[in-house]
Amino acid sequence: MKWSRIGDIVVVNREVDEPSKFLKIPGVRSVVCVDGIQGPMRRPTVRVLAGSGTETLHRENGCLFRIDLSKVMWSRGNINERARIPQLVEDGETVVDMFAGIGYFSIPVAVHANPLRVYSIEINPESFRYLRDNIVLNGVEDVVEPVLGDCREMAPELEVDRVIMGYVGTTHHYLEAAMECLVDGGVLHYHETVPETMKFSRPLRRIERAAHPRRVKLLDRRTIKKYSPGVWHVVLDARIG
Repeated sequence: MKWSRIGDIVVVNREVDEPSKFLKIPGVRSVVCVDGIQGPMRRPTVRVLAGSGTETLHRENGCLFRIDLSKVMWSRGNINERARIPQLVEDGETVVDMFAGIGYFSIPVAVHANPLRVYSIEINPESFRYLRDNIVLNGVEDVVEPVLGDCREMAPELEVDRVIMGYVGTTHHYLEAAMECLVDGGVLHYHETVPETMKFSRPLRRIERAAHPRRVKLLDRRTIKKYSPGVWHVVLDARIG
């Protein structure tokens, strides 16, 4: 049984015996089980096993995030990526976070790097509400611009130096939109869930197909975690053009 702590809430991945034992941990207020994430809005199915409440304030990488775990997904697997990406952003860059959620990537980039602008696109109104709250909470209103809508429609209206695609499932369906907004020489951070036999080859082929006729230079490739039996969550960094 795996568990993690988000703010003052313990999150488990399945039913546990005596969930109230977690309430003995100092500062823990409730214990919830996340049964799954549904649809393109990434809405969680959550049960409270002990204690009360699903909204919390979580601190990660020097940033604050207000979140209601019954309404909004919290991605635990991307924690290292959320710390890594801000280190790569150069001064004065314009960035688009195509699946911004509550600001998992956007806010660390604004707090720890020196971008000119971060466009944070989110389609889920609940996530978008917390995104706006978290922008204010971290004092980055002058840098992060929240955009409510479908990133396939919104991203092509922009011109940016860096694209973050920190979502998995159907990410490849959004690659053309990413290429439309990315300037020549810009950098793409592309996440995908892939069968082990084509762990890095399929994501790279998809990037090259979407970028054509521009050139693709692979900068880095990383394994995030095992997603399911025989399937891995990976990320590729690529320079386009």
